[in-house]
Amino acid sequence: MNETSFWILTALAEGPRHGYAILGAVTSLSDGAVSLRITTLYAALERLEQSAQIARAGEEVVAGRARRYYALAPEGRAALEAEVERLRVRTDAARAALRRAAATSWASA
Repeated sequence: MNETSFWILTALAEGPRHGYAILGAVTSLSDGAVSLRITTLYAALERLEQSAQIARAGEEVVAGRARRYYALAPEGRAALEAEVERLRVRTDAARAALRRAAATSWASA
């Protein structure tokens, strides 16, 4: 899973959102480390929708503009849960390696 998909699915795990709300949620959830471009967002939303990981969850008109909402689909939730587990395994392995390295004299020299 790429980083863009990860953050979009993570934002939608909290509930349905429209495009600009997803942008804000991604920035907030990543503590400002990730700021998606609008073109990147909509290309990713289209790809995620085509792969059935997200679904349209309604539309409304605000100030004359259509606002489309997206929701996390069961396939997207499963993909996000699998990615979280994959990242946990990698993080645990890195932490263990760092602990082992810290315990050796050459690593702390």
